Amino acid sequence: MKEKKKLTLATKIFIALILGIIVGMALTSHSDIAVSYIKPFGTIFLNLIKWIVTPLVFFSIMAGVISMRDIKKVGSVGIKTLVYYLCTTAFAITIGLILANLFKGIFPVLQTTDLAYEAAEPVKFMDTLVGIFPSNFFAPFVEANMLQIIVASLIIGFALLLVKQQKEIEFTMVDMLNDVFMKAMEMIVALSPIGVFCLICPVVAENGPAVLGSLAKVLLVAYLGYILHAIIVYSLAVKTAAGMSPVTFFKGMMPAIMFAFSSASSVGTLPINMECTEKLGASREVTSFVLPLGATINMDGTAIYQGVCSVFIASCFGITLTFPQMLTIVLTATLASIGTAGVPGAGMVMLAMVLSSVGLPVEGIALVAGVDRIFDMGRTTVNITGDASCAIIVSAMEKRKQKA
Repeated sequence: MKEKKKLTLATKIFIALILGIIVGMALTSHSDIAVSYIKPFGTIFLNLIKWIVTPLVFFSIMAGVISMRDIKKVGSVGIKTLVYYLCTTAFAITIGLILANLFKGIFPVLQTTDLAYEAAEPVKFMDTLVGIFPSNFFAPFVEANMLQIIVASLIIGFALLLVKQQKEIEFTMVDMLNDVFMKAMEMIVALSPIGVFCLICPVVAENGPAVLGSLAKVLLVAYLGYILHAIIVYSLAVKTAAGMSPVTFFKGMMPAIMFAFSSASSVGTLPINMECTEKLGASREVTSFVLPLGATINMDGTAIYQGVCSVFIASCFGITLTFPQMLTIVLTATLASIGTAGVPGAGMVMLAMVLSSVGLPVEGIALVAGVDRIFDMGRTTVNITGDASCAIIVSAMEKRKQKA
């Protein structure tokens, strides 16, 4: 008798996603049931993911630094990563602006009288810079501050590397702890189909009719931008810089893509993203550094959202953006993606900064705030796919460098 073929994780997540949408649509008139009884299980799953992410990142970066055996190599990976992230973010905001200007004729003109939106205080770059460095060993773990965890693990990793060079000792404890948290992550990731169902169902139940309302066209333009950026920019990048077929890349990324879409959490998707990129051939030492950094500072999907929403808000107020204003939006959104790293609700904070930079009323954010969760699902998916493409490319470049 032939053994039954097991369903892959991607297939299970896809089935859960479709079921979640169907059940969510069926519960649109009883969304309170979905929110009260289904959403809590999704929250439990996300809590487990968030719990495992901090020690996983801490020990995997440390193990990665030790395995690189050279501080210069860590610097080389870091520079390549930052350059790639800044370039793709600039491309993303440009795509968003081009599409928004092409389709702005179909955008609805909503009432702008009596609009109120309390913009969060824009974060100064120097404050972000100071905030990267922890003042307490345990605080980054308690607050789940990814940038501080990355800095702390790099400092300890470098220290271990220098001790290792002086005394020629092996740090098996770091590798063992890394393996333990990786195994715990695998156990939690196995529950992701249940998590996906419980996360997507209440979102559809609550927002189903709203999506079909006046903002549907704006959402469609944003999603067109998300898809085009992923297909054009990431496909070209992985093909030319890593020699990988785009089909192979997107097929391998499906579990992470579907999880990101349903959870709208870049940090929450991190364990699955690490698993997918390693299966695609990226080295663990590179993924353990590139992906946590990307989950915090790389926001291509958010950049597309800035471009589309800026043009939409401007058209609602009867304002036509000039070419210099659009260049300002590109520059501000690119720099803001790093400047707002680690800030809760970074998408809204960035949008407030972008609107202010070109003199648009910040109150306009209230026009899109109602369906922000739907925008967020798409932009998170693009964000994590961009992180993965960077991990694949940097890993391939480092492998070529070693062979040379």
